[in-house]
Amino acid sequence: MVTEIILPTIPVVITTAAIDSINPCAIGVLVLLVATLLGLSKNRHKMLVVGLIYITAVFLTYLAAGFGLLVFIQKLNISTQLSWIVGSLVIILGFIEIKDFWWYGKGISLQIPARRAKQIMKLIDNVSIPGAIVLGMFVAAVELPCTGGPYLAITTLLAKIGLSWNVFWLLVFYNFIFVLPLLIILGIVYFGAHPDRIKEWKDREKRWMRLFMGIVMVILGVLLILWAYGTISFGLG
Repeated sequence: MVTEIILPTIPVVITTAAIDSINPCAIGVLVLLVATLLGLSKNRHKMLVVGLIYITAVFLTYLAAGFGLLVFIQKLNISTQLSWIVGSLVIILGFIEIKDFWWYGKGISLQIPARRAKQIMKLIDNVSIPGAIVLGMFVAAVELPCTGGPYLAITTLLAKIGLSWNVFWLLVFYNFIFVLPLLIILGIVYFGAHPDRIKEWKDREKRWMRLFMGIVMVILGVLLILWAYGTISFGLG
């Protein structure tokens, strides 16, 4: 029965994770990290190891946060009540992202706070192999203004299904897709691409990244509100 409920949800999870994964905040921090490492030592092997540790820390931190929120919602049995609240919030955040397609950085924007960005810079400047774990955990926490909307929506959606191993692995799958572009970028740089080229691509396309993410967030918000009021079910009861 749980599998039958999850199957209609898989395309929503995959689509949201794919859009969330091209977030310019997450990509920008990784590019800065690998550029700093290469500038310090030119050692691509060390860059690869530190980069993989950093990405793993981001993955595990996001997974732990999502699972913790999932358990919290389930224990309090508030998934239905939260759906319309989260749905409304995600719609608002989505329109802010869409706004940045035309007026990037003007007014309210979903980005890493300036104070936290300076802290990330300090951590990157002194990063080591063990320090990559701390960096990954810290970045995962402060990136929430950029990445929190889609993840909160998906977590609320999964909470409506209930706690099960199927739901847990679906959350793992979401987070794997989220870090997949980071792994690809790390591999591209390791095999010879210059980080500046990745940064130029990110800066050139970030408006479109914001637009796609905003559209998906608005759609997710609407779906959550409709599910909360029982207008549609998609197998969620």
